[in-house]
Amino acid sequence: MAYSFESNERASFKALDYVLFGLTLTFSALIGIFYAIKDRKRQNTKEFLLAGRDMNPIPVSLSLVASFMSAISLLGTPAEMYNYSTMYWYIGLSYLLVIAAAAHVFVPVFYRLRCTSAYEYLEYRFSRGVRTAGSLTFCIQMILYMAVVMYAPSVALNAVTGFPLWWSIIAVGIVCTFYTSLGGMKAVLWTDTFQVLVMFGSLSAVAIKGMDEVGGLKNAWSHFDISGRVVWDDFSFDPKVRHTVWALVVGGWFMWIAIYGVNQASVQRACSCSSLKEAQIAMWINFPGMCLILYISCFIGIAMYSLYRTCDPIKFGLVAASDQLLPLFVMDVLGKVEGVPGLFVASLFSGTLSTISSGMNSIALCILQDIIRTYWIKNMTEERATTWSKVLAVIFGLVCLGLTYVASLLGGILQAAHSLWGMIGGPLLGVFVLGMFFPWSNTAGAYAGLIVSLVFMFWIGIGAYITEVRNTIPKAPVVLSGCNWNLTTTAATATVSAINMSTTATPYITTDIITTINSVNVTTTVAEHDGGIFFPLYSLSYMWYSATAVAVVVGVGLIVSFITGANKPSEVDPNLQIPLFDILFPYLPEVILKPLRCGVVYDEVKRGDGNRRHTAADLKNSDKDNFLNIEMAEQKSDAKQTSHITETSPMV
Repeated sequence: MAYSFESNERASFKALDYVLFGLTLTFSALIGIFYAIKDRKRQNTKEFLLAGRDMNPIPVSLSLVASFMSAISLLGTPAEMYNYSTMYWYIGLSYLLVIAAAAHVFVPVFYRLRCTSAYEYLEYRFSRGVRTAGSLTFCIQMILYMAVVMYAPSVALNAVTGFPLWWSIIAVGIVCTFYTSLGGMKAVLWTDTFQVLVMFGSLSAVAIKGMDEVGGLKNAWSHFDISGRVVWDDFSFDPKVRHTVWALVVGGWFMWIAIYGVNQASVQRACSCSSLKEAQIAMWINFPGMCLILYISCFIGIAMYSLYRTCDPIKFGLVAASDQLLPLFVMDVLGKVEGVPGLFVASLFSGTLSTISSGMNSIALCILQDIIRTYWIKNMTEERATTWSKVLAVIFGLVCLGLTYVASLLGGILQAAHSLWGMIGGPLLGVFVLGMFFPWSNTAGAYAGLIVSLVFMFWIGIGAYITEVRNTIPKAPVVLSGCNWNLTTTAATATVSAINMSTTATPYITTDIITTINSVNVTTTVAEHDGGIFFPLYSLSYMWYSATAVAVVVGVGLIVSFITGANKPSEVDPNLQIPLFDILFPYLPEVILKPLRCGVVYDEVKRGDGNRRHTAADLKNSDKDNFLNIEMAEQKSDAKQTSHITETSPMV
């Protein structure tokens, strides 16, 4: 079978492909129905929103993988390899540091407080208003992110099969909303487990067959190296450089710790485990899953370049954007194997379903616990609260559908998703960092830091979009000599030889310039951009968005805190602080560690309680349905008492 750039035709779905795709959606919906029936007699928010807090670490870890390494990564990472270089591989180093910090620094704080919503911490540390602001910020972030994730696989399906774009978006939204609102957190976790297995299977098939099609890894790597895409040594400290070692490892750490450390969807999964140790195990099991998806996708990108090294599908007009390269590649190398393209598209939708279901479930919890139960209906029964949770899941599923159109305007999906995390998740991470690591910070500082950081990051992000900074970033060179121009009939203008082609995709090129094209590479250089005095600020790499946001929150927050009256560290509840140096360097002598605690008095016994469990096993039956309310009452009581208690053997 001829490739698309040889025949100017794209393969299409066959019957078995549609069957596999349909079965994936159907099976996901059936899981929701199963848990809706199974848990119909346990209608309480603990079961619906936290899966009873007795989940095994394995499905929790797989759910984490599926939720945050979704269709965004599956489509965006191979395109990143094709368009740029191997520098993106370095982000895997940040994953290791992120999981270590999330499991052993951030998650223990939420476990000690027995948080239902991660933003309860902000109320204990600052005020109810800061909690509300944090929760609403998260909801806005997650809704926008879900819109991007929902749009991604629908574009892929449209590019591969011609299936109407918006019908596929509506289908995904309806199925996801259906099983999330019916089955709750257990349905989400077990559906994610099924979906991540589909993702691994599909990616592996594409990588193996793709490499075989281009002559093996050695051959593909050679082509990649010759093209100049194998780059490992960009150690530039310039924050405007898109991908450097520092941007990917350090900047990537800040971006991903905002996801795994303080994001409600992640904290909610950790708290669905029955003990802190099991939550930490789930985090660590998640790490190899993240790396597998990352690096398999990178290898697919290398194979993809090897296949299209002599005919760039974008310049040739086969696809309109980089995000459609992988679906085209799949149909070129696997289109003749009936069923495999369907499995691939099913994997894309599996990633999307898992992310959206996680988002809807976590948003429902935040709105219920942080808004409705906090301000409007404080004595809501568990049955009514569960009903509210289901209604909220449906509402935000529909809102997400509506915002998907906005996602279609954001450009490359990988960078768009990461930019959103930085612009919104970064300031939110900054508030948690301000509270957990800086005992002097107060409520006024938290408000000021969050607001200023959000305004600043949106200024940068929107400014970068309006000035089209992304179009000023040069891509790796592509070649058009292998394209079959004899099949083209549409005349178009091509600039060749000494004149470089612009980054805008050019339609088919006429046959009278084929001889010239065969002898040159098409490079993607860019002209100088006159973006005004703020253009250097708009040029900040999206990988530094989260780190910049945290720096702004901490800087502004501390300044305002000291102006308005900073807290005394000795009076701050130690359960709300993190003794970072005790965690990193536990064997240092006390004479060194003591000043590094900034005057906070830490309770050694409670901090080491890794077996603390979140179960209702020790409650009498009449109280089990109200377990969540009992916990919240205990939390408030503990928070008031711990600030007045000093143990006999404290760390001062």
